[in-house]
Amino acid sequence: MIDRIFSYLSSNIAIDLGTANSLVYVQGKGIVINEPSVVAINQKTGHVLAIGEEAKKMVGRTPAYIVASRPLVGGVVSDFEITEQMLKYFIEKVHKRKFLIGPRPRVIVGIPFGVTEVERKAVRDATRNAGAREVFLIEEPMASAIGARLDVQEAAGNFIVDIGGGTTEVAVISLGGIVLAKSLRIAGDKLNEDIISYAQEEYKLLIGERAAEEMKIGIGSAYPLKEKRELPLRGRNLITGLPEEIIVSDEEIRRAMEKSVKRIISAVKTTVEETPPELLADIMTKGIFLSGGGSLLKGLDVLIQQETKMPVRIIEDPMTAVVRGAGMVLENLDALQDVISEDRELSAPK
Repeated sequence: MIDRIFSYLSSNIAIDLGTANSLVYVQGKGIVINEPSVVAINQKTGHVLAIGEEAKKMVGRTPAYIVASRPLVGGVVSDFEITEQMLKYFIEKVHKRKFLIGPRPRVIVGIPFGVTEVERKAVRDATRNAGAREVFLIEEPMASAIGARLDVQEAAGNFIVDIGGGTTEVAVISLGGIVLAKSLRIAGDKLNEDIISYAQEEYKLLIGERAAEEMKIGIGSAYPLKEKRELPLRGRNLITGLPEEIIVSDEEIRRAMEKSVKRIISAVKTTVEETPPELLADIMTKGIFLSGGGSLLKGLDVLIQQETKMPVRIIEDPMTAVVRGAGMVLENLDALQDVISEDRELSAPK
C-alpha cells in the first residue's frame, strides 16, 4: 500500500545509461529523454557547465580549461562523480515535472552483462546519490530482449545481439534468465576509432570523432553495397598542417571497420556454437535478433545471416530497446521480478 502511494507521488524511472547516449523512461509516460552521455566541466571551478545535447555541441570546440567528456567507457562508470552529476540531472529533470517535493523515485538501470561487482556498486551508488529511493539493475541483453517483446520467461531459446556505443552484448535467454552471454568492448565507438585511424594511416588526415561517425552512418557498411557510394571527408593534413578534403568510398570505410566487425561476428558464432542443442533448435526457428544503434550498420544483418546460416532480424526501433525493456519491467515489477539482477539494493528506507 505504501509502495503504491509512493509510486503515485514520485515518477519511477528506467535509465539506459549508455556510453554514447542515455535514455530515460518514466512510468506511465514512456521515453522522455534521449541525450548524449556527455558532460562539460569547467576545470578551473569544477562546475558542470552542460549535460547531454548542449555538452556534445562543445566537444572539440572549447577553451583548454573546459572539458567535454563521457563519464562512461565501455558501458561502465569511469568517472563516478561526473556520472552522478549526469544521473542527478536526468532524475531531477524528470521528477520536478510531477512534484517539486515528495518521495524519491525508484530507478532501474541497464548495465552490461558480466560487469564486476565493483562496477555494479558504482552504478548503484551513483544512482542512489543522484536521488533514487530504490535501485534495481538489469542486464542490457535481458532488457533488449524484453524491449523486443521476446518471450523471455518461456522455456524456449531467444538469441539477442545488442550493439551499443561501448559494448556488444550477445546473449541466449530462456526461462527469465541469461543462459549464455558474451560481452565485447567493441561497438559503435570502436568503429569510429577505426575510421579515424584509417584516415591517419592512409591519407595522413586528422579527423574528429564527429566526422568519423558521419562517415559510418553515411556510407559505412559491413557487407558490400549494391551501388558504390562516396562522401567528402575533411580534416587536417598531418604533414602540411593545412586543412584538406578527400573523397572516401564505402569500400574504404568498410575496410577500415573490417577487423572490428569480424570480432563481433566471431562472438556471435562462438555463442551459437556454445548454445545447448535444445535452445539452438528454437533459435533456428525464431532467428537472431539485433538491437542497439550499431545494428543499423548497413548490411550487418546480412553478414551475420550469411555467417551463421540462421535468419537475422533487426528489431523495431533498436536504439531504444534497452530503455523500453527496462521500462516494461518497471511497469510490471511483480510479474518480471526474476529478470532483475540479483544484487538489487534497497538504497534508502521508505
